[in-house]
Amino acid sequence: MSSTEAPPADSRAALGAEARRRLLRVAAASIAHGLETGRPLPVDPAEYPPALRVPGAAFVTLHLHGRLRGCIGSLEARRPLVVDVAENAYAAAFRDPRFPPLLAAEFPQVEIEISRLTPAEPLTVSSEAELLQRLQPGVDGLILEEGAHRATFLPAVWETLPDPREFLAQLRVKAGLPPDYWSPTLRLYRYRTEAFSAPVSRIMAG
Repeated sequence: MSSTEAPPADSRAALGAEARRRLLRVAAASIAHGLETGRPLPVDPAEYPPALRVPGAAFVTLHLHGRLRGCIGSLEARRPLVVDVAENAYAAAFRDPRFPPLLAAEFPQVEIEISRLTPAEPLTVSSEAELLQRLQPGVDGLILEEGAHRATFLPAVWETLPDPREFLAQLRVKAGLPPDYWSPTLRLYRYRTEAFSAPVSRIMAG
């Protein structure tokens, strides 16, 4: 499934179709390289256009027969976007602790989704009720932090958790907190994504 959530007006411009195709090819190539060598694909940012060389944060999500097969990403832009995608694609395939490493036989059937994040913005709220009012279902990604506890849900998670109250409860559980946890020291950040996807069979054919 391909989708795009419009980023805030002050974020970087959306990627063009060719830049998206190149990132999907890099993600697939990094997984293929991992199957052969046990390491992510080495990427030289100088070989890519400027839009892929700038620092970027992205999540790479793998689906197999419509089910999640791995998802790893970055919340902060600390390296060139193309490098971030290569590293996270490899990690989603082989280092997601929820799943065994991807098998070579599974690879051709995988769908790869890349979600490029806008910079996270603090959400200052005084109560859970206010937070639930301000959240935009289907649009907002949310980061929750409390001490050593930290978790995020991408905007795509709204597809399976469309109710804001349940979305927030499950995010707290993911962070290792009670589902109804609330504290004045809770830190919340909102971001949006530019998301695009394709099956490996189509990526490799292109």
